[in-house]
Amino acid sequence: MRTELQERWIKASIIGTIWAASEIVLGSFLHNLRIPFSGNFLTAIGIILLISISFTWKEKGLFWRAGLICAIMKTMSPSAVIFGPMIAIFAESVLLELSVRVSGRTFAGYIIGAMLAMSWNLFQKIANYIIFYGYDIVEVYTNLLKLAQKQLNIQTDIVWLPIIILLIIYSLFGLLAGVTGIRVGKKMLEQPDSDLKEMKSPTLLSPAKVSDQKFDYSVSWLFINITLIVGSFFLLAYTNWLVWSLTITAIIIIWSIRYKRAMRQLSKPKFWIFFVSITLITAFVFTRAAEGENALIKGLLTGIQMNFRAVLIIVGFSALGTELYNPKIRSFFIRTSFKHLPLALELSAESLPSVISGIPDFKTFIKNPVSVFYQVVSMADKRLSEIKNKPVSVPKVYIICGDVGEGKTTFIKKMIDVFRKNGIPAGGIFSEREMSGTETTGYNIVDIDTSDTEIFLRTGEQGDTNKIGKYTINPSGLKKGIEILTSPTITEKKIVIIDEIGMLELNNGGWSQCLDSLVRHPGISLIITVREKFVSRIVQRWKIDDYRIFNVSENDCQVTAEHIISQVKK
Repeated sequence: MRTELQERWIKASIIGTIWAASEIVLGSFLHNLRIPFSGNFLTAIGIILLISISFTWKEKGLFWRAGLICAIMKTMSPSAVIFGPMIAIFAESVLLELSVRVSGRTFAGYIIGAMLAMSWNLFQKIANYIIFYGYDIVEVYTNLLKLAQKQLNIQTDIVWLPIIILLIIYSLFGLLAGVTGIRVGKKMLEQPDSDLKEMKSPTLLSPAKVSDQKFDYSVSWLFINITLIVGSFFLLAYTNWLVWSLTITAIIIIWSIRYKRAMRQLSKPKFWIFFVSITLITAFVFTRAAEGENALIKGLLTGIQMNFRAVLIIVGFSALGTELYNPKIRSFFIRTSFKHLPLALELSAESLPSVISGIPDFKTFIKNPVSVFYQVVSMADKRLSEIKNKPVSVPKVYIICGDVGEGKTTFIKKMIDVFRKNGIPAGGIFSEREMSGTETTGYNIVDIDTSDTEIFLRTGEQGDTNKIGKYTINPSGLKKGIEILTSPTITEKKIVIIDEIGMLELNNGGWSQCLDSLVRHPGISLIITVREKFVSRIVQRWKIDDYRIFNVSENDCQVTAEHIISQVKK
């Protein structure tokens, strides 16, 4: 769906897309080659992009918005484990944003931010180990260092030494990335884009697509998964090994049946080698550190518990990530103050293929990294110009949604009055409720253009006629509605209204064939009423790209109608 998008979000979308492209393509390449510090290399790319582009794009809040978009687009990565990288990407962008906010767009602000962003990788790794394996991993680490200290006869406490050394290394990585970003940014100011020599774009492998197109998403399963994860942590902390091992094994089996992608990580030999190694190291450390005949058993159980925790988090959060693809959850954001986020993400998804195709190969990068980054940042400026010069897309379909009896038809009828007062030709049909006392006995089809009425649905009818729920479909009413929606004059209308689209249409009945034709007809804006629970399925069924949702409980019909009129007149 498209509406007006703030320029700040457009720029964030462009930067986030470039960053995400490097994460998806180069990330897969580096990890497959087992290159050391590949995560730091990817972080450096993000830091350089953010710093260099800030020399020309100076909006506040650009860093964290770009990081948020990149983090979400990371879900397109073929990796089954995405939550860790997503958190890291967003945290790095926030740290850089905070540093620049405090110190300004100065050398110190950029360098401190870059060093903090890079160092986050180390702190997150430590946190991950503690979360995955519990605080026992800290005890294992401490005992192992004390053992080494004793064996080497070192008098000084060396527990913090490895962490300090790693922190220095990470900070130096950040320093280098920050300096490179500043150099690229200054080059952007000094050298016009036209002076840049064309570089050959290499052929790159596209990222693997997630084959979850036919997945049966469920909001209920999302909350079930959250409950299972929280409950499993409780069992690990407060029950014996037999209870938590059997329970978590059963949960993993359930997840493996529903979420095939979540099990990819567990199918890798590297995971099981690490599993066994952690268990054996833990058993060894606990045996040497503790006394008694049960020390070995305790060590083994502690190691196994740590690994169960790791498996739980890996598979559990992959399951959560799958359910978060639910179209219902995506459409939720449209009705919130975060409406710019899904729009920016849509723009990013549109831009991603062209951005990926423009990423230079690794050989070119090694030869002249500054020029490569300059080319990539220039790509961002070109993409911004393309978006600004592109005509604004007016939504083609407007979805009026709500629950049964919430007033969708009343909402539509009031909108029709507004259209007529403003001289906007509207046609189509709406459903008039037929009542017997307080009981609904059926619905009639009303021609919006002529106000002609025909019986459509009735309760209590007998025979072999088609039915939907408790209602029998009147063939003459169905025929009348189809005639209205397929008449030659309907295409002369600026707005066509169909009240309503639901299960009958999803099963290829009712007005489905009419909608097939109208949704693709140029020059027509469609207004359809839909029960809220069917919105995502209808959008997917008819492949509706340009749409806007209005919930009758959250929107005013006068304001909604005036908004649609303003869009139709563009």
